[in-house]
Amino acid sequence: MKKNKSPETTDFNPEQNYQQTRQEIGYVSRKKATKADYKRIGFMSGLEVHQQLKTKEKLFCHCPAGIFHSHDNFNAEVIRHMRPTLSELGEYDGTALMEYKTKKEIIYRLNNETACTYEIDDTPPFKIDREALEYALEISLLCKLNIVGEVHITRKQYLDGSIPTGFQRTAILGVEGEIPLKNKKIRLIQLSIEEDSCREISDIRHTRLYKTDRLGMPLIETVTYPEMYTPDELKEAAEYIRFLNRSTGRVRVGSGAGREDVNVSCKGGTRVEIKGVSYNKLIPELSHIEAFRQWALLNIKSKLNNTIKDSSKWKIQQQEIDYRDFDLKYDPITNGLIDKYRILAVNLPNFKGILSHFTQPGKIFANEISDRLKVIACIEKPNMVHSEELEPKIIEENFSQIQKLFNAKENDAQIIFWAPEEDIPTALETIEERCQMALEGVPQETRKSFLDGTTIFERVLPGADRMYPDTDSAPIPLENTYIDGLSENLPSDVIDRYNQLKKWGIPEDTYTYIFRNNLFPLIENVIKNLKIEPKLIGTFIGHRLKFVEGHYTSADKFEYSKIYDLFKYLIDKKMDIQLSKKMLPVVYQYPKMDFDSILTSINFKKFTREEIISKIPFLKQKFSEIKISKDDKVSKQWIMGELQKTAIGNIPPDQLAKAIEQN
Repeated sequence: MKKNKSPETTDFNPEQNYQQTRQEIGYVSRKKATKADYKRIGFMSGLEVHQQLKTKEKLFCHCPAGIFHSHDNFNAEVIRHMRPTLSELGEYDGTALMEYKTKKEIIYRLNNETACTYEIDDTPPFKIDREALEYALEISLLCKLNIVGEVHITRKQYLDGSIPTGFQRTAILGVEGEIPLKNKKIRLIQLSIEEDSCREISDIRHTRLYKTDRLGMPLIETVTYPEMYTPDELKEAAEYIRFLNRSTGRVRVGSGAGREDVNVSCKGGTRVEIKGVSYNKLIPELSHIEAFRQWALLNIKSKLNNTIKDSSKWKIQQQEIDYRDFDLKYDPITNGLIDKYRILAVNLPNFKGILSHFTQPGKIFANEISDRLKVIACIEKPNMVHSEELEPKIIEENFSQIQKLFNAKENDAQIIFWAPEEDIPTALETIEERCQMALEGVPQETRKSFLDGTTIFERVLPGADRMYPDTDSAPIPLENTYIDGLSENLPSDVIDRYNQLKKWGIPEDTYTYIFRNNLFPLIENVIKNLKIEPKLIGTFIGHRLKFVEGHYTSADKFEYSKIYDLFKYLIDKKMDIQLSKKMLPVVYQYPKMDFDSILTSINFKKFTREEIISKIPFLKQKFSEIKISKDDKVSKQWIMGELQKTAIGNIPPDQLAKAIEQN
């Protein structure tokens, strides 16, 4: 295939332009980035941390919470078409208008176990679940938030179909709190309680499919100020909030139970929200790439403003082209013709060098247009080719013909896209709108994340116009005596637990595992009640248990309290607690097996201290006979190894070593 060059010039190379623009903005990889790099681009970020509450019922109905089904396990389907409504000020929310433009048909799959008429908006809400409200208020108090005197439930409009009613019921519980990080404090804007949304199954063309098992589950949202100035600070704040939530024992854990929306901006940019990040380890790479994406878009704006003096007059040119007049040997185009798609060429005045401009690793500005064609015009990818492809899809002569078709200038760029006739007006509007946004800088939007740290457009960023009071729900007063009662039984702060672990001498590489699984109370109980040395129990849990959990599968649900029972058993039986390491894999795999049976399964036999030590002289004699080494140190190590199987659980290693030394 021929190299894809600009139609009338031979010196423009899209790949070189990609690399050059990457250098222009000073892009560095996450691993090489320094604080100076983030200060240079004005990195700024905040968080919206969502966490499901561990309640028995959903937030506004009596359906059970926490029962999940596969997408094909359903009893009924409901079809909806969403449309926007006016706010109290007589305005439409931008996100609602965008979603309406997609003309989506929303299909909900319902299972009788987890859904009711409230879920599909056929009956009003029940009173808010008091268990959920209490849990959320406890977490609000831990966040040092000022608790509201009265809970007012509002509606937040969602026209993406994720909630069948078209809105989410939500209420602010606390405002203006703070969390401590290692080197600073981060202020919290608020904490809200709200109902969770549906789980998306698929989104193809004009049909979006959801299942409703998660719908309506109680959820809290903790919102920070944008006071994190590096990706590492951002991750630290996300982990602190998650650990704080888990320290209460009031929240669900597991995949999807906790999700972050990461708000990122750079100097001269705007707030962009990366939606639904489930793993904190992804946050640094995602926020790093997003900040530099915005920095790249500002560079694009600067270039365009130098060549396009009056942005209000900038327009695209479009023309339908006949497949027979062009050599468009590209499978997605020819397959589209089978479905009677039309092919259109679009000229972008003064956009040469912009389509192949770096935006994210492996992505260029043309991807920004293609992403919006998928989301807004509902044209599945691949949905376009252009004159600056890094890997050309069609031969360059096609773009030479198209340039002549438009009588285009040397600095113009061209796009070819194919679509059903009914989607073409939206597609053309989308292309022009995204290019006009490039003249203005960074558009406000929400983006979907990928494991490699890149993101794609998801929807326009919602505004305040989508919020309005819920007339179905009465205000809920919160008495001071009620709040004071909740304050009395709160767990200790995460920062205090962190400092206590350090004081105990427990290795710092265990802390994340301990906090993620809320194991601090277990460690504290073992130290306090069983008098086991802190470093021993800390490393046993943070290293040994973590390893076992990652390498074995439990036949039944494993409760961490079983660890306490294991150590108590060994102490009561006057056995060496080192035996716990050998027993743990079996305990984890078979939680219902009694400890006596576990000892039998690992071939453990009870020996007295005297029985074990009595073998030392014989082993010393045997070592001298086999003449392995004359080194006394080697002799002791060999004897220790020979006695290890019988010694473990019967005599501590340090006592055995001392006995070998003395005999």
